[in-house]
Formats: sequence, structure tokens, C-alpha cells
Amino acid sequence: MPSSRCGSPGGLPPCAGRKPRRSRPEWLTFHRCADGLDQNPRGGPVLLRVVRTVVVAGLFLASAPAATAAAPEPPVVTPAPQSMESNGRAVRVPHQVGLVLGSGVDESSSELLRATLSRAGAREIVDRPAGLTVVAGLITDERVRGSLRAVGGEVPAQPRPEGYSLAARGGLVVLAGNDGDGVYYAAQTLRQLASPGRIAAVKVVDHPAMALRGSIEGFYGAPWSHADRLDQLAFYGDVKANTYIYTPKDDVYLRERWREPYPPGDLARLRELVTAAARHHVEFTYAVSPGLSICYSDPADLRSLRDKLASLYAQGTRSFYVALDDISYTRWNCAGDQDKYGPPGREAAGRAQAELLNAVQRGYLDTVEGAKPLQMVPTEYSDVADSAYKRVLRETLDERIVVQWTGTDVVPPSISVADARKAAEVWGRKVFLWDNYPVNDFGQTTGRLLLAPYDKREAGLHAALSGIVLNPMNQAAPSKVALFGGAAFAWNDTGYDAARTWRAAASYLAAGDPRVTEALLAFFDTQHLAPTFGEVPWQPQAPVLKAKVDAVRAQPGGRPLRDLAAYADLLAAAPERIRAGVPDPAFSAQAKPWLDALDLWGAALQSTVEGLRTGDQGAFARAKELAAEAAKIRTIPGTTRPQGPVRVADGVLDTFIAEAPNLPRA
Repeated sequence: MPSSRCGSPGGLPPCAGRKPRRSRPEWLTFHRCADGLDQNPRGGPVLLRVVRTVVVAGLFLASAPAATAAAPEPPVVTPAPQSMESNGRAVRVPHQVGLVLGSGVDESSSELLRATLSRAGAREIVDRPAGLTVVAGLITDERVRGSLRAVGGEVPAQPRPEGYSLAARGGLVVLAGNDGDGVYYAAQTLRQLASPGRIAAVKVVDHPAMALRGSIEGFYGAPWSHADRLDQLAFYGDVKANTYIYTPKDDVYLRERWREPYPPGDLARLRELVTAAARHHVEFTYAVSPGLSICYSDPADLRSLRDKLASLYAQGTRSFYVALDDISYTRWNCAGDQDKYGPPGREAAGRAQAELLNAVQRGYLDTVEGAKPLQMVPTEYSDVADSAYKRVLRETLDERIVVQWTGTDVVPPSISVADARKAAEVWGRKVFLWDNYPVNDFGQTTGRLLLAPYDKREAGLHAALSGIVLNPMNQAAPSKVALFGGAAFAWNDTGYDAARTWRAAASYLAAGDPRVTEALLAFFDTQHLAPTFGEVPWQPQAPVLKAKVDAVRAQPGGRPLRDLAAYADLLAAAPERIRAGVPDPAFSAQAKPWLDALDLWGAALQSTVEGLRTGDQGAFARAKELAAEAAKIRTIPGTTRPQGPVRVADGVLDTFIAEAPNLPRA
């Protein structure tokens, strides 16, 4: 067969014996061969075929009526994109869809795109143009960029890391990533734009406001299971979080026995986590905590620390962290430190820790390929007051080392931009927020799930922070409620809406089922209280339920009582709806004591409403019995630290049921 290769913008020669025809617009130049075969510069026909389709789509769009003011509102996407606007009528998804992939599309992004198109109704996905064509690749690819412009998309003047542009209109959808992460995040946005039979026609230009976003498994008590961690890493990909810091306090090989190597089985599981994290575009960060026993002046301990990090490097880890929190710096662990640094104290501790951390950064991480800058949490991590300890670290710590900070307290009620700027001043660099929410390993959280929205963090923090990770609960699956919000805030803090994102988190857990979403939100409300280390919580308990019972107190009948009756029915039905309707079985398993208690509390509230409606004292008595039974339910042994009786809308629901018999009847 004669060889007749087409000319192209990439420099391939024109077809012999035929003058190439140029198609418009100019940036979509391609050549058609005499035998009809289009070749791309990489040797395959696919991309130039899609360019021809783009031309056709562009001509079709040019002849279509101009968009009117009645263009549909874009759907809710979380995290909220930096810019998203309607681009006309929704794109119909036919049975056959073309998926054309350029450079920068990894296997995870490709699989996500295929799954999204299949759920939207595509029965056949082909690698050539079709009735609907989806183009994905790097924005530096001229063909991807040209396709983006053809459907009204915007090419950013200064592409940001992890950012992307997306546009959909007519028969074409284009995803242009600023890098490989950006392609993946564009695919995650497309997942939310797609619904059965259609894709929302929008234009998006997006990038994260903060470079580090995710979670730090840094709580006391039972660590997450391996299955929990794998599930969490997939979840982080969905919500565009890119950081998971592994440092459970009860992993003895990173804390009490940090000098010892991991057993082979443990090391294999860590390797699996590293691999899974990369698949979901998440950085697995290993954090070792040597502070309980390290001798800073002993070269053998420095070697042990390097050996521990090297053992994780061999498993694929490239991000490392030294945790120096929750230790005493008023005593040394060895006589050699006294000899080298003098009497223990803030300044001496600062000098010892700075030397250790600099040695890890310069003596180890700088010598291995691909290692990220070292991260650390200092012993003084929860305030903005200057000190001799902070001064020494500020003046001597390698400027590349990332410093974590928990806010103005261990569990701060709020975090302002001014707080973060002050922290940056005392540490001499932007700080990395370790946010102790929704962690439930301290006394004030006994018997609680913390399911309120991620809130009270000021818009604009991206200017003062290098990132945010949340410290979650022992219960991994319920922690997704807060983690969903934290990831959305870190991606776009100025566009963050706490209530909207909370509802989106419920819908995510419910796989979009509105009845299950409604049940989850009612359940979340009963677990809304967020304690601090003091007596005053930073989020109130059960605000929706409280408003309804307060209305009945003010008017014990009529519309307020009817509203409360309907809500009591919802609370009573919510546990079974959640058990049956949330696809992730871990959520119901880990929330089991609270769901079991809500079964009883919901029935008790129903009986209370019946008593208020009829005056039946037997109904009040049944409510009292059900409440007493609910109060006996305790947390699952061996999980949450501390253990105790579970709490469901405490201070609101129990108080109202107890006082209801004494309320006047309408």
C-alpha cells in the first residue's frame, strides 16, 4: 500500500499529489490526505480526526441562536470553582460517545472519564469523534487548547498548578489541565456536571487556592483500618484533596518504637497506601514522632531516623514529616543533650530540634531524588505568642521546612486571617494549618460524633497559609462530612459556603438520593455540637431541632407542633433510611451506636408530640422510657477514646422531652 502522510501543524509533510486544503478557523489547521487518512504528529489518526469534528462543532455552534438571559444556572460543584458560568443548553449524551485523550491523561483520569460517561448514559465509548466528543489533555497541547476555544472556553493567561479549564457546548466537551493533576481534577468536575442523559453546558476556569489540602491521621485511640485508609484516599481524590499525613498516635513504630523497622507485613500495607494515594493524585506523607525518647546529640539516633525515612522512601514515599508535638521540652532524654545544649528549656529545645530537622532536610532529603521539603509540627504549636523556642526555629530552621500550626488554641473556636498572619510572623514563613476538627479524642467529645459543617475559618486564609489538613475522628467514614468541607475551603476559601457544602457532603454520602440526603442532614443536626478544650463549644448543638422545639415552647400547638411532628417522624425514620440508603457500609457500621440511639430518641420525640397533641400522659411516660433506654447506649468498645454513653442532640432533645409534660396545651 502506498504511503501518503498528511501535513499537520506538527510538521508532517503534505500528501503527495494533492494540494492540502486548509480548514478554518486558522488555529485548527489540518490537512486531508487523498486517501482520507488523517495523521497526527505522534503517528496516530485520533487527534486530527477530532480537530475536524471540532471544526464541524464550531460551525454548528456559530449558526445556533445566541444564548439568552434564560440560560440555565450552572449546577452546584464542590469544591466551588474559581470561575464557572453557563454556556448554553445542556449537552445531550448519546449512546455512543467519543473520548479523545491527549497528553497528560493518566490511567486514573481516563478511568474516571469513562465511568462518568457511562453513568451519564453512554453505552459505547470509542476513541474517535462521535455524536458527542470529549477531549481531554494538557492545556499546552495545541489541539486541546484549540478545542477549548472552539466551545467558548478560556485559556488562562497564567496557568496555575493543579488548575484546569473546562467547557461544554453542543457536541463537544473539553477538559484542559494545566498539569496532570489538573486533568484529573477537571474529570472530577465533569463527574459532578454529568447526570443521566446530559452534561451541564458550562465554562470553568479553576485552580486551588492552597497548595496543601487534606487530612492528618494524627489522633489518639484506635487507628483507622487499612480498608478505611484506602477508602479515604479514593474519597480525597473525589474532593480534590491532595494530602494525607500518616501519623496515628497509636502506631508504635512511628512513636514509642520509632527506631525499630516496620515488620514486612506493615511495610507492605504502607506501600499499598503510597500506591493508592498516587492513583488518586494524593501525596502520602509519612510522619515519624521521635520526641518521646530521642537523644538529639546522638549520631546513632539521627541514623535511626534516617533509616526509618529511607525504609518508607523505598516503598515510594517522597513526602516526610517529623512530629515534635505532645512532648516535654523541660527535660532531656539523655545526658548528652545536657552536655551539648545546656539546661533544658525553650531556647535549648529550639536549637536541638532545629539541628535535627536541618540534618534530615540537608543530610538526607537533599540527597535522594524526588523528595519534597520536610514538614514538621513544633512543640509549641497552638498559639501566636513569640517565645525563645519560636525565635530560634525562626532564625535557624531551613527556610524550606514546612511548619504546622493548630491555630490560636489546640481546638480553636475560629481562625482569622490576622491570626494566620501573626503565626507567619512568629515562625518566619507561611504556616500549614493542622485543624483539630472533627477529631474526637479528648474529654469534651466523649460519646460524640462531630458532624457540623466546616466553619468559622475566615475567607482569605489562602493568603496567609500554605495549606490545611483536618485531624479526623476515629470513625473514618463519618469524618468525611467535615473533611468534605475542609477540602472545599482549602480549594476556594473565598467562594466557600459552609451550609451549601454541608448539604453537598450529605448528598455525596447518599449518592445523590434526596430522601437519604434529608435523613443524613437530620442526623448531622443531632451531632452538630463541636467542643473546644473549654466549656463553651464553637458550634451549637442541634440548631434545626432547637428552633423547632423553641417554637413549640412559645406556642405549644398549631403550626409549630405540626412542624415538630413532621420533624420527629423524620428523625425516627432517619436511621433506617441511612442504613438502607448510604452505599458505604462503613458509615452505618461506624455510626451504629448513634443511629441505634436515634431510633429510640426519634420514637421518644414522636410520643412527646402525641402527648402534647392529646394530653395523653401515657404518651409522655412512653417517651420517658424510650429516652432512658437510649441513654444506656455506649460507644463501640476499642474505638473512640474516650469511651462513654453516646450523645444525641443532648441539651436539646432530652431537655425538651423531660419538660414537655409541663408545657401548657394549646
